[in-house]
Amino acid sequence: MAVKRGYNDCISTIKPVRDFLDVMSGKWKFPIIVSIGVGNDRFVDIQESIPGITPKVLAKELKDLEQHQLIKRTVVGDYPVKITYTHEPYAATLTPIIYAMKDWGINHRKKMFSDAANENRNTK
Repeated sequence: MAVKRGYNDCISTIKPVRDFLDVMSGKWKFPIIVSIGVGNDRFVDIQESIPGITPKVLAKELKDLEQHQLIKRTVVGDYPVKITYTHEPYAATLTPIIYAMKDWGINHRKKMFSDAANENRNTK
């Protein structure tokens, strides 16, 4: 009976986590969400704020985020056309996740550099 309960508990966690990862997978979606969140609303501004992202990848990721209702693409004016990107209210649900990942990353970096420094001292 315990095996079945453990299986169900595992599945009930894995399925929603998998849904999350399907939407937010890759190395670019969170940086794009953060970039738009701090005020970069034009394509070029978003691209310049994220080192290493190509225009092709940025365009694809923006479309994916728009499809998942996390950002909104707005076309302003007739000529020249101005396109802006803003967060949908739903994107605010990612804020605690972003801060948790930031905190984890800071702590992990400290641990890795601290462990590496300790290891170097022990080998000398």
